[in-house]
Amino acid sequence: MEVRQPEEGAARDPRLLRDLLERSCALSRQHQVPTVVVGMAGPEGELLLPDLFRFLEGSLRVEDAIFRLTRERAVLFLADVDEAGARRVVDRLVRGFEEHFPSARPPDLQLGFYEVPPSCGELRLKDVLPVVFPAAD
Repeated sequence: MEVRQPEEGAARDPRLLRDLLERSCALSRQHQVPTVVVGMAGPEGELLLPDLFRFLEGSLRVEDAIFRLTRERAVLFLADVDEAGARRVVDRLVRGFEEHFPSARPPDLQLGFYEVPPSCGELRLKDVLPVVFPAAD
């Protein structure tokens, strides 16, 4: 199943996010390896996040994807990794962004991880999104 990202500036269709989640589960089952859904969020007005998300779009492997929910929130889908591997990948990507786009401070970024096991059944966004975007205390 191939899922395309909308063109820059195009409306973000929430059905695409659901399709990406279904694709993650299907890849996990097909290859018998976990995939990870990563929630990436920052405070409203965080100026570095739109640039970071664009950088990630160009840095991901073909089997990975990113879906930008808002200016300060995105969902990243990483195939063929477990949570520990996903943490290393995200750390490497953020460091790469910081090296290519030096700033006085790193982006203010909170991360949430949801590992999709190979035995996954039907996943729903309402089950995954609260895990990757936990409510603020």
